[in-house]
Amino acid sequence: MAENECRYSNGDNTDGMNSTTPTVPGLAAASHPATPPLRKALFGRPRPTEHEILRISACLVGDDPSKSLQIARTTMLKWAQARTAGKLPDAAWKFDSFDHLAGGRDCSGVRFQADKEDVWIIRAEDPDKTVPGRIWTTEVGVAKTGEDNPRFTLRLVASSTEPTLDIEPSVPGVVLQVISSPGLSTGNFQRLREKQIGIHSEHDAQLLIDALLDPARKLPVIVLSVPSASADSNKPLIDAPTLAKAVAGLALVVVLPAQFSWALTERFGKQLSTYEGAARVYLPGFTEDANPFGGHQLILPQWLATPEQASIGMARLRWAAATGSVRRLQLGTDVLSFAAYRVKLLEQKQRELTDAGATDKEQLAAARQRIELLEQQLDKKTEWEKELYRLFSEAEERAEAAETVAKASGFRIQQLESQITSKGGSPDEGVTLPTSWEGFSDWCDDLAGRVVLSPQTRKSIKSAVFEDVELAGRCLLWLANTFRTLKLDGSDGSLRDLVLESGITNAHCGNDCFEIEWQGKKHGVEWHIKNGGNTHDPKRCLRIYYFWDETSLQTVIARMPAHMRTEAT
Repeated sequence: MAENECRYSNGDNTDGMNSTTPTVPGLAAASHPATPPLRKALFGRPRPTEHEILRISACLVGDDPSKSLQIARTTMLKWAQARTAGKLPDAAWKFDSFDHLAGGRDCSGVRFQADKEDVWIIRAEDPDKTVPGRIWTTEVGVAKTGEDNPRFTLRLVASSTEPTLDIEPSVPGVVLQVISSPGLSTGNFQRLREKQIGIHSEHDAQLLIDALLDPARKLPVIVLSVPSASADSNKPLIDAPTLAKAVAGLALVVVLPAQFSWALTERFGKQLSTYEGAARVYLPGFTEDANPFGGHQLILPQWLATPEQASIGMARLRWAAATGSVRRLQLGTDVLSFAAYRVKLLEQKQRELTDAGATDKEQLAAARQRIELLEQQLDKKTEWEKELYRLFSEAEERAEAAETVAKASGFRIQQLESQITSKGGSPDEGVTLPTSWEGFSDWCDDLAGRVVLSPQTRKSIKSAVFEDVELAGRCLLWLANTFRTLKLDGSDGSLRDLVLESGITNAHCGNDCFEIEWQGKKHGVEWHIKNGGNTHDPKRCLRIYYFWDETSLQTVIARMPAHMRTEAT
């Protein structure tokens, strides 16, 4: 894909500024004057919408920070020069503030120095080569603060009147150039790369597991597994080199051959693993007890069976990496903002004019320019607020639709179970009860839609010592069938001391009630299944704490299999 197909306008464009107002280099008015009101009224020109697609924040590497900073600045400037018309001014090559107006291919730079802070940031505009009216803007900057390694950041936004952007995100070439030299690092990745990483040994597989679980990880890891039947053990169903290059700096791409995928399955279980051609995005913060149906996106191999499907899968992964970066990185904190530093530079200029005893006219001109910039920033923020509200409303509608679908699916499951039962069968006929805690979570995942484990439960199961694993399995089957039927038939939940089997009862938690967060909401856990014997010995004491989720119409296992210690016990 051509590079301009993935670049987006940055949202800091300024409308026409009074041309008689003195300007500071790097603070020039936008090159695109405001559309006259009469023209808008006559032609009804739609207002462009700005779509931010990706953000990057990383540290420059190298033994000499000053040299790394110099290389990065030079690389940025050469990249910008290649995308504009005419030669950039001398101030640009001195890494100072500058403005270069080039008929829609404008480029501006801001150099801000104060105390230990030294920031140089470029904003380059580039009209799309194939779609009229689509403007791409790249903000790329480097910052040195104190003794820390210099920081490299980039943001990409598109301004367009199109209702939707039919593109596949890809990082600009300047990112690949800086990754090559002087290099970038972030989180637990000492050096970012534009190529995929191959797993070639059991040791490599263990390093991958360690990296996925590392709390210091800041980037997603996209794992592309290779089908066992593949003629090439290093070739997944998705084009790994193309993907790795497109998401360089946004995510790390790993190719996992079939003979090493067992390591992830053994550690995380089938539901959180990646094998037989599947692709998964492991987000930062991933843990062994993560919800397998949560945000760690999985693309199954049957969805990648044809070249067309593989292309769609590639786009999904690129969008996942790009949109994830916008959610994860904060503008102004993690990523440098051209508009913010443009205002900072003007404030600095005002102070310098005052200290130098400039005339009232000069100071007034600078103040007016600053006010105009602030007003423009306020207008842009208002636009962004409206856009965020629109996105929030759409997300809320999707959430409501998803809840409706979840309830419909729950009732459909119940309907199918009733049909099976009416014909003398059992929904779980042929189900083999688990005999060990290893793989218990995977067994429970087959009950999805009727019973689901919380992340805390998945974690506790890994160290469970309760000896009668089959009994625990039978209790979950009771919750999946008998209990669920009672709830759907209108039971009010008063199932105190209901006997499941000899010595096993469903009881209220009494003083041991507690709360758990599930899918962003607090839920009270007031019921549990327990065995008798008046013992808290974890080898013989069974407690399954649960609550009924009205949204998904299934039972959520909050804790098991040991007795929970609370203030009451």
